[in-house]
Amino acid sequence: MLGDWFNARPRREQLYLLSMILAVGVWVVVQVIILPASAARQQMEINNQRASEVLTRVDAKATRLVALRSAAQSSDRSSLTAAISRISKLEGLVVRRLQPNSRGEVQVRFEAINYDALVKWLYRLEVTEGLLVIDVAIVRSSGAGGVNATIRVADPG
Repeated sequence: MLGDWFNARPRREQLYLLSMILAVGVWVVVQVIILPASAARQQMEINNQRASEVLTRVDAKATRLVALRSAAQSSDRSSLTAAISRISKLEGLVVRRLQPNSRGEVQVRFEAINYDALVKWLYRLEVTEGLLVIDVAIVRSSGAGGVNATIRVADPG
């Protein structure tokens, strides 16, 4: 039916009609596909730029936070080790090993020390200094009344 109508037209009209159909088809493709895709692409570029700016700010803040935490842990550990060393000297105990760990705790090792002096040291550590003794391992040493001890200490604050 449409084909008969088209074929009944002169050749020149047929070319005009085909040109018009082609032009309308191109216009529809541009309006329906290309322009919306271009707008979506521009919007994605804007969103990516904003996300990049946010990520840059978050990275800067995260870096600053890590630096502040590490500085705080470092100062906490150094003050903790200083307190342990000071109390050990006051009690006349020789620390064999003083080792900070990544959790903010300090492991202290004593060898061949007097048990009563160790108990006084632990008391002063917790009661006077307010530090937290996490765990204690005490083993008898070869000398009379002497012990070896490994203690984990943390600053509760």
